[in-house]
Amino acid sequence: MSTQELLDAVKQEILSTTQLPLALDFMASELRFTGGISSAMAKLAHYFTPFQTYVVTEAEKAEGKFDFRVGLEILEREAEYRAQGASPQGLFLYQFETLCRNRLGYDRGLEAIAGDEIYDADWREWILTVRRQVGLIDLGDMLYVRSEHYRKMRDLQADHEYMVPAPAEKPILFGEKEGRIALANRRKDALYLFAALSRHLGYPTVPRPVPEDTNRMLIPTMQRKVERLEQRMKLLEEELRGGINLAKYYARDKGKEKP
Repeated sequence: MSTQELLDAVKQEILSTTQLPLALDFMASELRFTGGISSAMAKLAHYFTPFQTYVVTEAEKAEGKFDFRVGLEILEREAEYRAQGASPQGLFLYQFETLCRNRLGYDRGLEAIAGDEIYDADWREWILTVRRQVGLIDLGDMLYVRSEHYRKMRDLQADHEYMVPAPAEKPILFGEKEGRIALANRRKDALYLFAALSRHLGYPTVPRPVPEDTNRMLIPTMQRKVERLEQRMKLLEEELRGGINLAKYYARDKGKEKP
């Protein structure tokens, strides 16, 4: 089914007491005129967050390699996590992992993440700081110095030469468990950090593109090859018997008068 047909079908299933049918009509109209729905999502800010709009915008780019189906799975898993009671820590790590795995760009991506209403002023300040320092400072270090575990270790020890210093007045954004996991994954690939947080704390994982199953086309391809081989063998047998009779290929023209 096309996206336009799906939007029309969903509109019939939505309760008429809400304003969602009007939003779906607007999205369907934008899809017909512009060929995408990201522009409609940007104008429906009370339904979609800036990060969700950014994911769909990147998926709709003709020159990009980001699969649109993977983008929809990312939004679906995020919606399920929000319905279960999302925490700012888990949601940020899920959104940041989405940027990492799909190479969606940190500059505009982190700016879109900071626009989510689930983050307060302290969170927005830190996200924009990560936006400026990503690639220069390890993500595990940035997460660790804003965790409760780092503050406890700083109070117990006086010498922290192997740690990244953090101002004392900065608020704590991550708990002790996140800090321990970040400390264990310092100087490593960020994907190891995301996997450990998801494994130990139950944070949602980012959907990955599924490779195309080539086995399902194996049997039809073999059948076509066998049919070609049979035709070639028949032609060889006819040639050995005295030549190929081409008259049978013109049998349908018998009975027709020549112009």
